Amino acid sequence: MAKEMLQQRKFLRNEAKKNIETLQSENRKTYNRRRKKASFYKEGDLVAIQRTQFGAGPKLRPKFLGFYKITKVNSKDRYEVEKVGQHEGPNSNTSAADLMKHFYA
Repeated sequence: MAKEMLQQRKFLRNEAKKNIETLQSENRKTYNRRRKKASFYKEGDLVAIQRTQFGAGPKLRPKFLGFYKITKVNSKDRYEVEKVGQHEGPNSNTSAADLMKHFYA
């Protein structure tokens, strides 16, 4: 009796695990279908970074701060940037590729 219950529990757990894995793979496929690859930037490229901290009156402020020079390429589409010139924004920052765009001067 006890062995049967243990076997049944093991079987149910394996079935649940299979169902979870199939659902996760379907969800991953659906999510990735509408995503595009992140832009790739090289060291020395000029970029504008998206404003992530909003203060008073954000409607009238520019959406991007810039321009910044890429100083280091990190893993997982992350970049270290440094401010070029005198403008609003941090002097150095780490930013993701999806929050940046090329800056053409």
